[in-house]
Parts: sequence; structure tokens; C-alpha cells
Amino acid sequence: MPKLSIRNLSLKRGGATVLRDISLDVAEGELLVVIGPSGSGKSSLLRCLNRLNEIESGSIQLDGRSIYDMPVTELRRQVGMMFQKTAAFEGSVAENIAYGARLRGGALSRESILDLMAQVSLEGELLDKPAAELSGGQEQRLAIARALALNPSLLLLDEPTSSLDPIATNHVEESLLRLRERTNLTMIWVSHAIEQARRVGSRVLLLDGGRVIREDSVAAMLDPETGDKRALAFAEGDKEGLQP
Repeated sequence: MPKLSIRNLSLKRGGATVLRDISLDVAEGELLVVIGPSGSGKSSLLRCLNRLNEIESGSIQLDGRSIYDMPVTELRRQVGMMFQKTAAFEGSVAENIAYGARLRGGALSRESILDLMAQVSLEGELLDKPAAELSGGQEQRLAIARALALNPSLLLLDEPTSSLDPIATNHVEESLLRLRERTNLTMIWVSHAIEQARRVGSRVLLLDGGRVIREDSVAAMLDPETGDKRALAFAEGDKEGLQP
């Protein structure tokens, strides 16, 4: 059974069709990268998976269960999401990481918080530091730790490094890849950067105009010599090369 199964998903917004007849399976432990031109529906697809967008038609199942049969609070605990730019909450790093547990009437020990920080390569000495004083890359890793504190089974990443410099981008990528290797966490990662997709992905989904153009392995899609020419045209900013 796939971790995530999408069948014939369509989404409309303001009378316009944003996603058209999307069908997709994502395996347990997979890191699927979603690429495509601006406006192709990448972020909209992610937002459907934790019901930030309500679909027009189709079905979405997580571990064989319709996400529409789940309370939204349960769904969003199981399906974590990290956005392009996340804002730290007021308070310390530790208080930020424990925020979700507090909302649900629970608590995290300092040891648990330090373990989460280690998973995303945040130094332990930052534990009691005001979160507002973190760098951009540290703040993004804090957001990952905050999502992990809810113990999700699927993590959605909406261009999590798009606002970061190359060094911070590298830290975030390494943290997420180590996390996946250690925990087998399933991830869906929207990216606008083909080089990043080559570095992090196990499989690639190419969207254009709200439709699936192709899904395949990173090598088959994005290899500079033998990859899909339409996907590589996108890498060069040539949207015409994406036309079916």
C-alpha cells in the first residue's frame, strides 16, 4: 500500500481550474520532488494534501484512509507542512519547538527538544536563545523541528530554501536528507531549482498548467545528457519546451 494515493484530483479557484485530473502514488520513505513553471499548481497540490485547499473532485488517501474521513487536527499532525518562509513565534527556540505539543495539551522534555534540534542540525546551545535572533537558515531548520515535534508520517515542503543563501540552503538540504535516511520519513518537496531536485529527489513529478506532464526517476527526468528534454527545458527557463 502506498503512503499517499491521489486519484483524479481536480481543484478550482475563483472559477478557474488550478489542478486537472491528478493521479499519483507516493511510497513510504520516498522523497518526491515536484517541479514546474510558476503557476503550474505545485503549491496548490501540496495544500490539497492537508486540506488547506478543498478539492473539486477526486480522492486523497493517507495509509489507505481518506483524508476527508479524518479530523483536520489529526490530519495536520500526520501531514506536516513547511512553507517558503516561516516566522518564528515569540519566545525561545525551545518554546517554538514545543508549541504544537502545548496546543494539544502535551509537553516536551528538554531532552526531547534537544533530540529534535540534533535531528535538524541546530546546536544545543541555542535551546534558550530567543528564536527571533536566529539566522534565516537556522529559522528554517527550527521550522522543521517544530513540524517533527508532532511526529508526522508525511512532510510537505513548499520551496523551503527559496529565500536562503547557498550555505544555508546546503544546511537545510543536509538536515532533511539525514532525517529521511534515519527515520524513513516520506517527503514531498516542491522546488523551483533543477539542481536541487537532482541533489535531493528519488523521483520527480513535472507539472504544467495544473496537469501531470511526466513522473519518473531523477535520472530519467533530469540527467543533463539523457534526461527528459521538456524537464530540462524548464531547467533553462524555456516554458515552450514543456508543451506536450
